[in-house]
Amino acid sequence: MPLPEFSGALGRKRAAHLLRRATFGATKQEIDSFAALTPTQATILLFGQALPAPLLPIDPKTGQEWVLTGITDANSEESELSQYLLSWFVGQMMNPSLAYSAREKIVLFLHTHFTMIMEKVSDTRALYFQNELFRQFALDGNAADPEINFKMLTVKVSVDNAMLQLLDGALNVKGSFNENYARELLELYTIGRGLEANPPATSGEIGDYGVYRESDVQTAARILTGWDYDDDFTNIDAETGLPRGRVKGSPTNASAHDNDITEPKQFSDRFTSTLFPDNTIVPDPLLMPGGNPTEESALDEISKLIDLIYEQAETARNICRKIYRFYLWAPHTEQEALAVEGIVDQMAALFVSPANNFKIQPVIENLLRSQHFYEAAGGVTDDSFGGLIKSPIDLVVGTLRFFNVQLPDITTQTDQYYEATGDILGHIVNQGMNFYNPYDVAGYEAYHQYPVYHRYWITTNSLSKRYDFIRQLIEPQGNMAFNLNTYEYVRDNFAAVAADSETLLIELATYLLPHNDALTFDDMADDSSSLTAPRLTYFKNRFLTDVSMNPEAYWTDTWNQGTDIGELREWLNRLFGALLQSPEYQLS
Repeated sequence: MPLPEFSGALGRKRAAHLLRRATFGATKQEIDSFAALTPTQATILLFGQALPAPLLPIDPKTGQEWVLTGITDANSEESELSQYLLSWFVGQMMNPSLAYSAREKIVLFLHTHFTMIMEKVSDTRALYFQNELFRQFALDGNAADPEINFKMLTVKVSVDNAMLQLLDGALNVKGSFNENYARELLELYTIGRGLEANPPATSGEIGDYGVYRESDVQTAARILTGWDYDDDFTNIDAETGLPRGRVKGSPTNASAHDNDITEPKQFSDRFTSTLFPDNTIVPDPLLMPGGNPTEESALDEISKLIDLIYEQAETARNICRKIYRFYLWAPHTEQEALAVEGIVDQMAALFVSPANNFKIQPVIENLLRSQHFYEAAGGVTDDSFGGLIKSPIDLVVGTLRFFNVQLPDITTQTDQYYEATGDILGHIVNQGMNFYNPYDVAGYEAYHQYPVYHRYWITTNSLSKRYDFIRQLIEPQGNMAFNLNTYEYVRDNFAAVAADSETLLIELATYLLPHNDALTFDDMADDSSSLTAPRLTYFKNRFLTDVSMNPEAYWTDTWNQGTDIGELREWLNRLFGALLQSPEYQLS
């Protein structure tokens, strides 16, 4: 059964919440537009549109793309191309279309799930093609082919050039198995290790992980043998049109693939299967003329391996837990984790249902439309509005998108485009997210490491870097590639309320802060306000510091006269600085 859905109009608070989580942020006008919609109407706009392919990254040295046609002596050095590609990835998140942004948010989720480390995979073309692979499967719910789903993506990732390089797939050959990818396939990408807050029971035997055994890693490694990195990118996958790895030997004789019939590829009793008797994967003789393994038979075995893994109920739960943590909330205790496990079970049931067939887009949409997404779980009080600490990407890109910052055109202003996107990337890295270079193959700790999860984003150093970003954004002398004129922004977006300092502050808070119910400066009002009156007064005092003895009236007069714009901007810089550097703004 799908999660029960919220049926009314979103209103401003829920609309802002939805757009913060489903996209990389929205403008005031977009939040206002979505406030009148129901969650169903909103998700149709976000996920139901046909979207253009992104413009290709361009090498400024040649003025041409290099990811499709290849790198020549005329191109920039690979280290420079790597930075251009990372900046281009960030540039896709800055696309002004909300539907485009929602797709790219799923692309980011897929990157956090199927981890990639650029320092180990040094070929920008391989990284680009993997990113495009994620993009093809991001909106799998719109695909006419029912097989375009997360399960198929797992097959494609298993022979993806970048993944073969990252986890040593090219070293995995018959007689000399390399288990790196097989281990991460089970532990990270599919079945997982169970609910970490309440681990599954084991037999106590060494190598028993509760949901699979060490012998299963070894058997999976045998099935995955014989593939090689294709540095020419000429071996094209028929279903995606993208390059993939190739088998060692030749397509008609995959000579490094383990095809030993004397040792069946049998999985342990931790697996249950209706597709494969005795949990055993057998090569298809029809795909092996003469009895030799072929590229087609080796790929068929991988598909069967993935089918077997996805038959296990824990695979769907593991993937849906990651979706839940990415879009909604991360439980930090056993009690909290168990409180939401029922929600995860409902998501998993939707994921594996015949109608959805392992597609993640319907699961994400149902979560974003659910009462649970907006109202929190029973027994838990902080798992909806403001329940996540913003990642550096969400903080930096979300802030820029709210203020409608536009990037230069990549085709006509290539140098300026990379200056701007490189600046954004630099702030993301400075704030503790070494984009495309996480510490290890498990990925960024904030997305997987129980029990801390998203709290990893906040350290003494990273918090100061968040504040530096805001300061550089709003100060006239800031050294960023773009600068926010706070006076012009308020004039163009909040003119109707700008003359009243308290009303302006409350209006800004309702868009910028996730907790914004019944805001008031009245100490005697009831306690339904989600920010205290003293807290709002603090923001106001920062705003109107060193103004006259009657600061509210002085602000009103100065604004209405509109002659001392420099002074108005100075005051507004203090207001935006206080709001955007507040603990409340770090929450999503």
